Amino acid sequence: MPLASIPSPSQGVWYLGIIPIRAYALCIVLGVIVAVWLSERRWRARGGQQGTIIDIAVPAVIFGLIGGRLYHVITDWQTYFGSRAIKEPIQALFIWEGGLGIWGAVALGGVGVWWSVRKRGISMGAVADTVAPGIAFAQGIGRWGNWFNQELYGSPTTLPWGLEIDAAHGGEPGVLYHPTFLYESVWDIALGFALLFAGRRFMLHHGRLFALYVAGYTLGRFWIEGLRIDPVGGVDHAVTFLGLRINQWTSIVLFAGALVYLWAMRKKDSEEIVVPLSELPDPAHVSGQADPGSPDAPSPASSGDAADPPADGSGGGTPGEPGAEAATPSDETSLAGDDAPGADAARSDAAGADAAGADAADGGEADRGPKGDDPAPGEPAEIPEGEAATKGKNSR
Repeated sequence: MPLASIPSPSQGVWYLGIIPIRAYALCIVLGVIVAVWLSERRWRARGGQQGTIIDIAVPAVIFGLIGGRLYHVITDWQTYFGSRAIKEPIQALFIWEGGLGIWGAVALGGVGVWWSVRKRGISMGAVADTVAPGIAFAQGIGRWGNWFNQELYGSPTTLPWGLEIDAAHGGEPGVLYHPTFLYESVWDIALGFALLFAGRRFMLHHGRLFALYVAGYTLGRFWIEGLRIDPVGGVDHAVTFLGLRINQWTSIVLFAGALVYLWAMRKKDSEEIVVPLSELPDPAHVSGQADPGSPDAPSPASSGDAADPPADGSGGGTPGEPGAEAATPSDETSLAGDDAPGADAARSDAAGADAAGADAADGGEADRGPKGDDPAPGEPAEIPEGEAATKGKNSR
């Protein structure tokens, strides 16, 4: 036996009282958390709304778990059904014992995403491109659950990183096996970083980055699957067709489909919807502010927005309307309100100017004497209290 090797864990289940804590499930959950966290950040960077990916992830994970288990049971049905079955049929539902086909998980999980995306009115391609790197990272993390279950191992090897497998899981004493779970984990994580780089460098949209993920994953899965000897698809052997395992044929088909999609969508550059029109901000509230006059409406001083002065220079607006409290640069005396020093003098000067303008309009008689309530020349004009109060309020 080589001096170095990778030992398999002695157990993959721990108990918290009567509650079993399974390493396989923990790895899957950790992968999902990383994928959702990364995808949420990427979605917001594209201009999408916060929480969208989290909402989509709920049906996607549920559908994905169902699809992954269905694929496993369909391709490994002899383990649970038939005369040679080594497990009871009910155990086909025991997802915690291992057995999730990534093909079924992605396919049915995609149905869950499509359903959520359609309800929200956003682009399916945009969401797919956003989550592609996260899916690759999630797969890389989830593969460590296979290590705890002592599954997904390859043919015998003498390499120093050979994997020890117990006899109860199909191993032989003194024999080391290719840790294909580790190969795929490294491949998936490297693929995740490659997708992040490609997305920034080549601006792959409309599902092209997701297609690149499919092509990259299936390329690695094909040769890793060829190293495996564990009985996937049968009780004591893997189901093969024309010398290749079923998962290898699936990889070939999906790889070809991804290339076709990349070619067909190579020139598509139309706009993708990341925020539905029904959820865009109201043009009257571009900053998200409340309706004018409501208790939540910010004051002009706090918002930093100054109302434009009206054409008549009166300070603008009526009490309770936006701009009613804004001061104009030309009326500095109004900033302190009706009780400001010199406010009465300013009003008197303004009234005198109005009277002079009215006389000029009637013929420009400079020596015209008092008439009715008109002030005599040189005397200050008196403004009724009500009118003065109104002007003072409007100019504040």
